[in-house]
Amino acid sequence: MNFEVLSIVFIVYFLLIGYVGYVAWKRTKSSEDFMIAGKDTHPYIMALSYGATFISTAAIVGFGGVAGEYGMSILWLSFLNVIVGVFIAFVILGKRTRRMGHSLGSLTFPDFLSKRFNSKFIQTFSGVLIFCFMPLYAAVVLIGAARFMESSLFIDFNLSLLILAVVIGLYVLFGGIKGVMYTDALQGTIMVLTMVFLLVFVYWILGGVQNANMALTNMVDLYPPEALATGGTGWTTFPTMGSPFWWSLVSSTIIGVGIGVLAQPQLIVRFMTVKSDKELNKSVLMGGLFVAIVTGTAYIAGSLSNVFFMNHLGKISVDVVGGNIDKIIPAFITMALPEWFIYVFLLTLLAAAMSTISSQFHTQGTAFGVDIYGTLRKKRHNRSDQIPIARIGIIISIILALALGLILPGGIIALGTSLFFEICAAAFLPVFIAALFWKRTSKEGAIAGILSGTIVSIFWLIFVFNKTAEGLGVCQFLFGQPYLISSYPWPFIDVILIAVPISAIFTIVVSLLTKPLPENIIDTAFEEIKS
Repeated sequence: MNFEVLSIVFIVYFLLIGYVGYVAWKRTKSSEDFMIAGKDTHPYIMALSYGATFISTAAIVGFGGVAGEYGMSILWLSFLNVIVGVFIAFVILGKRTRRMGHSLGSLTFPDFLSKRFNSKFIQTFSGVLIFCFMPLYAAVVLIGAARFMESSLFIDFNLSLLILAVVIGLYVLFGGIKGVMYTDALQGTIMVLTMVFLLVFVYWILGGVQNANMALTNMVDLYPPEALATGGTGWTTFPTMGSPFWWSLVSSTIIGVGIGVLAQPQLIVRFMTVKSDKELNKSVLMGGLFVAIVTGTAYIAGSLSNVFFMNHLGKISVDVVGGNIDKIIPAFITMALPEWFIYVFLLTLLAAAMSTISSQFHTQGTAFGVDIYGTLRKKRHNRSDQIPIARIGIIISIILALALGLILPGGIIALGTSLFFEICAAAFLPVFIAALFWKRTSKEGAIAGILSGTIVSIFWLIFVFNKTAEGLGVCQFLFGQPYLISSYPWPFIDVILIAVPISAIFTIVVSLLTKPLPENIIDTAFEEIKS
């Protein structure tokens, strides 16, 4: 690689990031600016920030690697990302979240739930849950970007992790969510332009859309034997319904991530950063196109990498990278595309990682400063006092993500992303929907929903779900078997299909058995929604 060209590209990129971060810092005057961007974010910035936060290196490298191993059936996740993660999220949930959040004066997602249900416990518990589990998600996103730096730039993996964490941490610490969202808009623009070129180029080098897809279809005899044995049918076809492979793909990957996005704290807070529904309406089309282009391209490129590697090396993708699917996309880009594109794609991965990680660091920091420290501190304090504590939380989050990035095994990116999405969905999704639409939800019902969803999801991940139970080994150590329920299909059913319904049931039943919230709290929460 031409490191002089690379240096120029990186210098220009980081100068732009630095300038945008500086502008955000100058415009951050209050805790409201630091937490929710002063409620006056431009629709373009909001849409790209949402999309760039949602779609990270976990989607491009991690799930692109899954597509490289198992084929194009994962494209259903891209479809669900657009329909659920953008359209339903913005139009159905986003508008009510914005109105209710503004009426309640909320600064964070746990703060939103706390004020809606008049419960400090909900705020503290939710803050702890986010602060404890989000480092796993941040770590796998860091790993995705660091792996590409390792493969393409031959920079030590550990050093790559450190560089990324330090650069991202700086503008999050000083610029708050404005620093996050302004840089997200820049990074999101880079991501879209790069992925459009990648999609066109991949089909061009493989002889066009029809020839490339047909070539992949005809490679069915090279499909991984373990996938065929568990219900897989080929690179361009869906697995047999009800098979272990089907359960893993549909429940864990497609539903787990596709539905779990609705309960992501770092995304929900985006709705509270705009001043009216008009801005949200303008953001829908832009956000949908962004998600469709970036995820669809990554999954198609990952799948078609098998055709390229077979033509040039006589191997399928997973064999080329020695079984570590996190390396499929980096290896494909490095070998198949022009050298100059490697520089640009590296920037895209850095942009994807930095946009997502910055939001994660900011969310963890505000959870620590506002939702944990702010509720546990007995002495009354001004909101401006929470910013220094939030910055301490951001620093702790960076250290935790770095530590996990160093110890987590290979091939963890897609699984780590799914796990965090699912725990959030189990803990928050039914209660969040109830908060927006069901006035009869009681404080006790909300607490019961959050606790039941959290407990059931953690139990299922440790003792039942095969992917995590076997990997953690806790069940094996305690009971001498890999998982408690071995009869099919339970070990293959993802946590979101079990914990979310249980959380919803607890929320509804306990609410009906307990006293409703006082009318003044309901009136305040639904004040803007009625207007």
